[in-house]
Amino acid sequence: MSETVLQLIGVTKIYGEGAASVRVLDAVDLSVAAGELVAVMGPSGGGKTTLLTIAGALQQPTSGSVEVLGDSLAGLSPGDMAKVRRDKVGFVFQSFNLLQALNARENVQYIIEMDGTRGRDAKERATELLRMVGLAHRMEVLPRLLSGGEQQRVCVARALANRAQVILADEPTASLDRMRAEEIMGLLRALSRDMGCGVLVVTHDARARAFADRVLWLEDGHLGPIAPE
Repeated sequence: MSETVLQLIGVTKIYGEGAASVRVLDAVDLSVAAGELVAVMGPSGGGKTTLLTIAGALQQPTSGSVEVLGDSLAGLSPGDMAKVRRDKVGFVFQSFNLLQALNARENVQYIIEMDGTRGRDAKERATELLRMVGLAHRMEVLPRLLSGGEQQRVCVARALANRAQVILADEPTASLDRMRAEEIMGLLRALSRDMGCGVLVVTHDARARAFADRVLWLEDGHLGPIAPE
């Protein structure tokens, strides 16, 4: 049985108060094991991004519990939440969020250096990660000169910079064509299997189903299984 690297139990998130309150997540249970890719699908406004931000220690739930690598996030200070994100979780964003003044390698190296590794060691690790995602020939290129698929590969390499065991991807294929989308999902699939990461993808993209070990459906704050095609 694979180790559970991410677990949400009875997670509820409510924004606002009284008659104006909105229950975005309602008693959600979710687990992701090492070596597993789980895709969460559902309509816009169904709570997918909120689920991801709570799983990634970006915000606390209103109630329920979250554990990352067996450690509870309950009651953590903002500083401790930031430490969880820095040490245990890697993020892949739809909008890439790359630093435009830095080339591909420097974007990854910057994250490595934030974790305390400097100089040649940081550069060598950034180079290794970019080779791993198939960008050995594009390391010195600025983000604006990379294709969408190449920029997303840099994001995946950056997500691995802190040796995270939990990878959270928010609509990673939304701005990509079919071929590039399948390349990115295949890369995330390979990371889960080859590196033992637990990968959670939230997406509208039905193509993700072919790459996932499990596909779940989130709508109106409720998470459940999705019917097979």
